[in-house]
Amino acid sequence: MKYIGFILFTVMTNAAAQLMLKQGMISLGAISFAGANPIFKLLSIIFNPWVFAGLVTFVISMASHLFVLSKVELSFAYPFLSLAYVAVAVFAYFVFREDLNAWRIGGIAFICIGTILIAQGGSGEENAAPVSADIVQKSELS
Repeated sequence: MKYIGFILFTVMTNAAAQLMLKQGMISLGAISFAGANPIFKLLSIIFNPWVFAGLVTFVISMASHLFVLSKVELSFAYPFLSLAYVAVAVFAYFVFREDLNAWRIGGIAFICIGTILIAQGGSGEENAAPVSADIVQKSELS
């Protein structure tokens, strides 16, 4: 459980990246490649300030996730990423006025319950001391 802060940082930066990307796409409007050079169009999307900030935030989130994966079991860390959906849905409701109906709220509740159950299942920390080849060889000789 000592890495839960890093896991939640990963979740929140992932959610923040999604919100920034959405804001960037709102500012750009509907995308069409008709009559445009696709390379220039793609570059104009990537270098939109909101989209670029979202992509940078994704890189930060991924770096944090890699750190987490070096410390805890994948089966423990990965389900926490579903909390990003919860954060995105709530923030999208308030920031973008997106729909948050009863079905979505029910799904969010199930996600939260599932994440709590996974967190109660243990810390998921990797074994700090890997088995050395010497120990394996000695046990095979016995």
